[in-house]
Amino acid sequence: MTQQCAMWIDSHCHLDAPEFDADRDRVIAEARSAGVEAQILPAIRAANWPHLKVLCDGHPDLFPAYGLHPMFLADHRPEHLPQLRQWVERERPVAVGECGLDFFVDGLDPETQRDFLRGQLDLAAEFDLPVILHARRAVDALLVELRRYGGRLRGVVHSYSGSEEQAQQLFKLGFCLGIGGPVTYERAQRLRRLVARMPIEFLVLETDAPDQPPAWSRGTRNTPGHLPDIAEQVALLRHMDIVSLARETQTNTRNLFRLPIR
Repeated sequence: MTQQCAMWIDSHCHLDAPEFDADRDRVIAEARSAGVEAQILPAIRAANWPHLKVLCDGHPDLFPAYGLHPMFLADHRPEHLPQLRQWVERERPVAVGECGLDFFVDGLDPETQRDFLRGQLDLAAEFDLPVILHARRAVDALLVELRRYGGRLRGVVHSYSGSEEQAQQLFKLGFCLGIGGPVTYERAQRLRRLVARMPIEFLVLETDAPDQPPAWSRGTRNTPGHLPDIAEQVALLRHMDIVSLARETQTNTRNLFRLPIR
């Protein structure tokens, strides 16, 4: 088998974003041709949920997650949490999210972020769903919230940018790390060291498209079709062959989200 024969799952992609409105079907087809056999699409705000549902209903390899992203705090209302519960109960998504904490962007009230995060973590625990987490300059605060659940949660911290010590704490709680385009940048030495040494069972791959393009596409729109090339960088860092990495990360992602694919 070669890289082209290996099969991948993009654990975090925003294909419902307006950046894909002009050519979404072509982007999906190109990803499939590249060996991306499934994608997880996490929502960012309540207004996006209906469009995300329609998109995933039309493609059996796209799987929705519904949530309220901390960076869009201005769009969230208290009533969105009970509405989210209704969506989760009715639609049975593969995860709750994207949710989390962002202490990097100015103007995002930390306590309000925590309130929305806790509401979504409660839903994930209630419905036994994984949670897709955003954590920027907030991994320690996120760990505090996760420990409140005493091991009743599972999930992934996507686009992980914390320390190796923080990663070890997440592993102890059973959480995976989402690794994507940032690992392809030579300056990302701390991330590269972590990816090289971390236990393989906690590694899942992602693009976060249309954001976070790999180094060779810096400044352009990211797409899920870039995932195999990002994976090649991960395989080099870990001294693994590409087929073994595909098999391991696909198993991790399939098991985490309980995807109905073989």
